[in-house]
Amino acid sequence: MAVVSLFRLARAGFVMAREGVFGIVDLPDLPPAQRLGVRLVRLFERRAAKTKAADKRLSDALSRLGPSYVKLGQFMATRPDVVGREMAIDLTALQDQIPSFPMEQARKVVEDQLGRPVEEIYESFGEPVAAASIAQVHPATLRDPDGTLRKVAVKVLRPGVAERFRRDLKSYYLIARLIERFHPPSRRLRPVAVVDTLARSVELEMDFRLEAAALSEMGENTADDPGFRVPEVNWPRTAKCVLTMEWISGRKLSDVAGIEADGHDLPAIGATVIQSFLRHAVRDGFFHADMHQGNLFLEPDGTLVAVDFGITGRLGRAERRFLAEILFGFITRDYRRVAEVHFEAGYVPADQDVEVFAQAIRAIGEPIHGHDASEISMARLLTQLLEVTELFNMRTQTQLIMLQKTMVVVEGVARTLNPHLDMWRTAEPVVRQWIERNLGPAARLQDAAGGLGALGRLAADLPLMAERAQRLSGEIERMAEHGLRFDRETAEAIGRAEARHTRSGRLALWVIAALLAIAIFT
Repeated sequence: MAVVSLFRLARAGFVMAREGVFGIVDLPDLPPAQRLGVRLVRLFERRAAKTKAADKRLSDALSRLGPSYVKLGQFMATRPDVVGREMAIDLTALQDQIPSFPMEQARKVVEDQLGRPVEEIYESFGEPVAAASIAQVHPATLRDPDGTLRKVAVKVLRPGVAERFRRDLKSYYLIARLIERFHPPSRRLRPVAVVDTLARSVELEMDFRLEAAALSEMGENTADDPGFRVPEVNWPRTAKCVLTMEWISGRKLSDVAGIEADGHDLPAIGATVIQSFLRHAVRDGFFHADMHQGNLFLEPDGTLVAVDFGITGRLGRAERRFLAEILFGFITRDYRRVAEVHFEAGYVPADQDVEVFAQAIRAIGEPIHGHDASEISMARLLTQLLEVTELFNMRTQTQLIMLQKTMVVVEGVARTLNPHLDMWRTAEPVVRQWIERNLGPAARLQDAAGGLGALGRLAADLPLMAERAQRLSGEIERMAEHGLRFDRETAEAIGRAEARHTRSGRLALWVIAALLAIAIFT
């Protein structure tokens, strides 16, 4: 299998050489042997590739290699520390430049998945209007019980794509393991863990039932959110490889000129993009992890609609607190607290100096505080952030890869709508509200109530604990009557267990009594 993977990698390397990818390598920085190898590979470079911009060559090569490499490129855009900041920016804009598959194949997938002819499922089923690395979208119509026709979007999985991704992932794992083995400085970046995350996200993305569930969950979470919604799922016409949902009529956020011509407030839309994402991530712990312009529509009434929930991210309560406190620390310029949160979260090794790290954070925060996006070089800021992670030996946090990627993309989308975006001022209302609700006095009272509830449940379990202890004692006596004996160590262990049950029960009763007394007399 390793030989097959090496062959696939060799083919990919040849395509990249033809597209001039190796022409962007800085030869003086390479050892002599590698320098010679790059010069030899450049002999295969196409003449047309020589005129391309350096950061455009890789995206073109990945597009030529097919769906799984396009997805890899989009994913690697989340790792500027691996591919470099210029290339990451180019890969972020990498679109799914994949031709659509034939209509006959799409109809067969629908019929196999839903168990009926297409004509029985939909009133009409049109040619694809969008094709991507994983699937393509067809317009269709349904007839409601009252006889009216309703337009829907039908997402159909590309035939054979799952098997192709599985084959290519083996090649990705091979190269990641080779990098970790032979290039020790790269181990901090955890290449194998990055491929793990990619593999898991693609696996979930190719089951449309999970995407439908994500749409449903996001719809419930955002039902009362101003200016944001998601399409409604048609569950009877949804299966593993087919997703039927509401058709969205509106402009893509990439059509900035059209949106402006319609009379919409571009800065307000940019703020909605930022605040909606932060609300989902910090408040709900569940967010759309692929919020580029092609997946965001603006309806005529100004409502932002997000589509394509194949990739989503989740944050536990601890990660949400860390994120909120870090953002709030930057907003309020409390860099010491930002540094402390990084240490509390384990993002910075404990052997580093928190004061020095706070100083490094201040060097990042101060230049951008009070300035809008037009005055800030995101490339320079990103470079500084990466330098700090290396300086303090910060390891890649795989659970935050999706969050980091989405934050970069969302900020970029908002910036296209409002070049003078003030990120901190825009984020403050959402972050401050979460801080007040979850870390303020009211939240502490809720935590105390939760603690009382836990103690109450413990008190309710005391009779059961006593019964178990009594049953254990009786069992020991019966075994002794039958001539069974325990060694001294076992007997002492059983005695300690009985004592623990008794002590924990008494302690719980004393704590409950004390809390009740405080509640009564204060």
